Amino acid sequence: MLMQEIREIARQRGLKPGKRSKADLIHLIQEDEGNTPCFATATVLECGQEGCLWREDCLAAERKTHAA
Repeated sequence: MLMQEIREIARQRGLKPGKRSKADLIHLIQEDEGNTPCFATATVLECGQEGCLWREDCLAAERKTHAA
């Protein structure tokens, strides 16, 4: 998902995106949703939340982290 889309989601939820990184902004949204701020953390390999809005980006971020 593009940063512009993520910022818009944040604004729609009444959050101020500012100059946050993608992961920080998604964590902010996850917390606002009442969820654990787990985007791109070590828990991704154990995550069973198939319907998560961030799942595709989260898995890609995890792969990028371990490819280096």
